[in-house]
Amino acid sequence: MAGPALFRGYDRAALDREYDNRTKVPGFDFAGFLRDCDAQSQAARARHDCVLDLAYGPGAAEKLDIFRAAVPNAPVHVFFHGGYWRMLDKRDFSYVADGIVPHGVTLVVVNYALMPAVTMAELVAQCRRALQWIDANIGQYGGDASRVSLSGHSAGGHLVAMMLASAAVPPMVHACAISGIFELEPIRHCFLNDTLGLQPADVEQNSPRWLPRQHWCPLTIAVGEREGDEYLRQSRDFGVAWSGERGIARVVVMPGIDHFSIRAQLGDPASAMVAMALGH
Repeated sequence: MAGPALFRGYDRAALDREYDNRTKVPGFDFAGFLRDCDAQSQAARARHDCVLDLAYGPGAAEKLDIFRAAVPNAPVHVFFHGGYWRMLDKRDFSYVADGIVPHGVTLVVVNYALMPAVTMAELVAQCRRALQWIDANIGQYGGDASRVSLSGHSAGGHLVAMMLASAAVPPMVHACAISGIFELEPIRHCFLNDTLGLQPADVEQNSPRWLPRQHWCPLTIAVGEREGDEYLRQSRDFGVAWSGERGIARVVVMPGIDHFSIRAQLGDPASAMVAMALGH
C-alpha cells in the first residue's frame, strides 16, 4: 500500500528507490566497485607528480590534492567528489588524474567535511574556500589560475552548481556537473535525510535549480541514461532553469550509462566523460 505523496506524486518508498543508486544497477557490487577505485587511486598517486593534503581552510577536512601536468603554466581542472554529502573522501578519487593529467591539465581534487558533522551551508562554504585558495595559490604548483575548469560527480555535481551560483568564487572557463542533484526537496523526503537532516531552509538555500546563476561560463550537465527518472528529470529541469540569453546549460544524456559507469569513465583519458569535463 502506497504512503502519502511527498514530492511530485512519489511516496517515501518510491523516493527511496529513485535515489538509491546502488539498487538501480542489477547485481551491482558496490563494495567491489569501491575497492577497484581505491586500487586505481593508489596507483594514480604513485604514478603522477602529486602534492597531497594541502590545507585550504581551517577545518581538519579542508584539504586538497594536486596532480601536476608535465607542462608549464598548465590549465587547471578542479574536481569535487560524490558520496551524497555523507561519505567518501578525495583519496577515493585520485584515479581521476589518469583521465585528466594526460591532456596536459593539472588536476585538483577537493576534500570537504561530511554531513551531519557539518551543515550543508558549511560544506558549500568549504568548497568556495577551496576555489579561492586555488585562485590565489595554484601558480606555485605550475597551474594557470586564469584557466580553471570545474567538475564533480553526484553530490559533487550539486557542488559544481552551487559554485556557479556564488559570486564569491573566481571565474571559471568551463564547468561540468555530472549525475548531479540540483533540487534538494526530494532528498529531504527520502532515506538520505535520516543522515543529512536537511530542513526546509537548507533546501531553499542550497537548491541551485532555484538560485540565480552568477557565472556564465559554458556549462555541461551530464547524466547517464540508466540513472533513473528522477536523475534525468533533475538534470533536464536544471538545464532549462539555467539556460538563458547570457549562456546555455547543455544537457547530455549518455546512452547505456549508469551512476557508477559514468564515474568510472573519469579515469579514462579517451572517454567521452573526460572530454565533456574539460569542455572539449
